[in-house]
Amino acid sequence: MRFNPKARLDTSRVQDAGRGGGGGLGGGGMRLPIPSGKAGGGIGGFILILALVLISQCAGVDLTGGGGAPTSSGSGFDTSRVAGDSDRYANCKTGADAQEDVDCQRIAVENSMFDFWSDALPSQSSTAFQPASMVTFTGGVDTGCGAASSQVGPFYCPADSRIYLDTTFFDDVLERQLGGPDGGFVEPYVLAHEYGHHIQNLLGTMGQVRTQQGPRSDAVRLELQADCYAGMWARAATETEDAQGQVLISELTQEDVQQAIDAAEAVGDDRIQEKTQGQVTEESWTHGSAEQRAQWFVTGFQQGTLQACDTFAEGAL
Repeated sequence: MRFNPKARLDTSRVQDAGRGGGGGLGGGGMRLPIPSGKAGGGIGGFILILALVLISQCAGVDLTGGGGAPTSSGSGFDTSRVAGDSDRYANCKTGADAQEDVDCQRIAVENSMFDFWSDALPSQSSTAFQPASMVTFTGGVDTGCGAASSQVGPFYCPADSRIYLDTTFFDDVLERQLGGPDGGFVEPYVLAHEYGHHIQNLLGTMGQVRTQQGPRSDAVRLELQADCYAGMWARAATETEDAQGQVLISELTQEDVQQAIDAAEAVGDDRIQEKTQGQVTEESWTHGSAEQRAQWFVTGFQQGTLQACDTFAEGAL
């Protein structure tokens, strides 16, 4: 992936909370444990890595009314600054910065997703677009869904319309513990998946979730659809622009696309179960198999429409 050096980066929707403490997610959040790496320890069953699925009204977040999550600003997403906001992204000004600095790459990718969905969502549905914001942290962070620690993988919180990311996840968990790929397009795929959950929140899709485990459960359909939405963005990534009309991403290679597919496969429920418990138990799936996750990312990449990504349709799974 290459960035246009002339592109201007907008850091207004990306913040860094610095280092903090934090426990498991509460107030509607589901804690997503990661493997401890110790024999006989860690988690039982499967690991939920990529997405925080907040799908129940009784969890304290209304996901069915109004098509959007509640926010402190009333503008459709939380514009307030996080506690302890650092200047981590202060030097991210141009696409040239994104080419040289992984932090600035994160800004460019967010800008690209913002531009893509601001057009794709209203043009393909009756839903108005409202942006998500993104918060990076180290150690722990307080969120609208409760306190989160590094024991939680990247997740989306509908209570504040924010994507949260401890950036150590990719090396420490995805690559070293789960055997996932190491490449420049892995993080963009994960961020695009999480942004897909934001789009589902805006569309009201989260309110359709009733069954939460099993290979054809609503929870699996929700996750596979987020993978498909990630593919939609990837398909159009080289056409996205900054506020001045400059292309943001000048090149996306087949190798980049393959890295996304490999990452999707690495976090399939069956792959994670094989690594952590030595056997596959489909009845406990929440995210879908490696094959399904790759398949739906490719579907989004090849077809590029919300309709093609309807994992809730009869016969879709």
